[in-house]
Amino acid sequence: MVIEIPELFDASEVREIRNALESADWSDGRATAGHRAARVKENEQLALDHPLGRQLADRVLARLAQTPLFIAAALPARVLQPRFSRYDGRGHYGNHVDNAIFPIPGTGDHLRSDVSSTLFLSDPEDYDGGELVIEDMFGTHTAKLPAGHLIVYPGSSLHRVMPVTRGTRFVSFFWAQSFVASPEKRRLMFELDGAIQSVAADHPDHASVDTLTQVYHNLLRQWSAT
Repeated sequence: MVIEIPELFDASEVREIRNALESADWSDGRATAGHRAARVKENEQLALDHPLGRQLADRVLARLAQTPLFIAAALPARVLQPRFSRYDGRGHYGNHVDNAIFPIPGTGDHLRSDVSSTLFLSDPEDYDGGELVIEDMFGTHTAKLPAGHLIVYPGSSLHRVMPVTRGTRFVSFFWAQSFVASPEKRRLMFELDGAIQSVAADHPDHASVDTLTQVYHNLLRQWSAT
């Protein structure tokens, strides 16, 4: 399931974030890639302990916590600290699958990457190429979204970033461990949640709203891992 979330940040917020990123010190992105992924990765990233990266990551996390569509799509139990990358000069990231398990910095704990997310911080007209291509059980999806928009997709998917041939592509990316690990079950929960909201909006006093809500929470109770 691939979900687009529009305007996680508005134009003025994105401009502020991007201005900060444009003056930051960047590192080779291969430093954080797995052995195989490093062979097909050519971009730059903010170091995990970079003060600006930590500041902007906290800002992204706070906004996600206030975004019902992200919560409905990901059912996040935990979200790993967002990271920031820059692609230019034919920067790209070939076919790869994200690591299944990530250490949580500063702790001895780990996070399972059920859900991957990319937050676009450059507008499509600012660069050529740079499309995010996602291949999952539901087909192939290509995304090059307006700045401030977020795309959410299964962490188990094979995906790539096409070469950037003009301009600069700034993004933030991160992973969430979902209460519901299965992408198929997570999709059913998302569709059921949407149906409940539609029925409640059209017929707020209909008894089926309570019944559907009961089904939703009982499925979540049955399928969740805490």
